[in-house]
Amino acid sequence: MTDPGPPTAAPAADLEARCAAIRILAVDVDGVLTDGRIIVDDEGVESKNFHVRDGLGFALWHKVGKGSAILSGRRAKVVERRAAELKIQRVVQGLDDKAAAFRALLEETGATAEQVCYVGDDLIDLPVLRAVGLAACPADAVEEVREAAHLTTLAAGGNGVIREVVEVVLKAQGLWHGACGCYLAPAT
Repeated sequence: MTDPGPPTAAPAADLEARCAAIRILAVDVDGVLTDGRIIVDDEGVESKNFHVRDGLGFALWHKVGKGSAILSGRRAKVVERRAAELKIQRVVQGLDDKAAAFRALLEETGATAEQVCYVGDDLIDLPVLRAVGLAACPADAVEEVREAAHLTTLAAGGNGVIREVVEVVLKAQGLWHGACGCYLAPAT
């Protein structure tokens, strides 16, 4: 794999404008919520490693009334379990065509493409990344995805990517301190 290079973002004014409209966070799993490795035991049971910071990211996102979704090319029971823990409203797995699932998400939620942030890391994610208001990817995404993204995180896949994206969006929307003010307040 080639060196991903330094993290990048759209010019600040453009990024802030894109963030302003976002109300739904849709994410890929492998390579975004995980480091991309798939562990399968002798019984065929699949497991994945998720980062705890992404859990807080989703909690803060939902705390301010935002929607969330998973659009994954693979299918795994552990994803359903993690999504339920994180209160992710829509989970669609086993996708060959993420663009069709994205259009269905828009229809189900009444959102426009400009109101969605999608986080992906590989070629299968490009049709959705090119359609959304805010395209984001981890630092170690493939080159074509990094080129299509408005925001490339400092974090690599599976290392808090969602937490980082949530912070960028909520700060741009002026919602960050309201979402996590109880954690940021000095101890009394």
